[in-house]
Amino acid sequence: MTHDPLHGDEPMTDEAVVAATREWLEKAVIGLNLCPFAKAVHVKRQVRYVVSQATDEEGLLDDLLHELQLLASADPGDIETTLLIHPYVLGDFLDYNDFLDIADAAVEEVGLDGVLQVASFHPHYQFADSDPDDMGNFSNRAPFPTLHLLREESVDKAVAAFPDADRIYEANIEALRKLGPEGWKALWRK
Repeated sequence: MTHDPLHGDEPMTDEAVVAATREWLEKAVIGLNLCPFAKAVHVKRQVRYVVSQATDEEGLLDDLLHELQLLASADPGDIETTLLIHPYVLGDFLDYNDFLDIADAAVEEVGLDGVLQVASFHPHYQFADSDPDDMGNFSNRAPFPTLHLLREESVDKAVAAFPDADRIYEANIEALRKLGPEGWKALWRK
């Protein structure tokens, strides 16, 4: 059991971190249809949830390199995607955002560029040129800083099968702005 610096002094177990992330996936990502591709892998239990105990960038990079290799070598029928949740490092969004360049370089370093990619979620996610409280930011806000490791082949197939994949981002922004702060809060009271 560890203390969660982002969410108060209450002890957090890895199970609690995963449970909060899974609830976010179910209620926000799938429930609001922010990612139309997420439901299938969730239902098939092909999402690997990993809680990093790293407290610095070096430790997180080690965990990331391990998870990249594991995902690349795993059968997609068993593990399609990985959520590397890191509640104890990179709580500051700007530091997190800087680390994404390191994450992308790590993908290249291990020869997985074009095979895997890293997407990003953070409790304080903010798109460039948006206000911190803009509801559009919530499309990438997760309960904890999270690196989402994806198979590029699967992303390409999903995008090809989706009639208007380029419209997903815009639709998410519209839906979240319509939902508003009170609607977002209500999701977590259900």
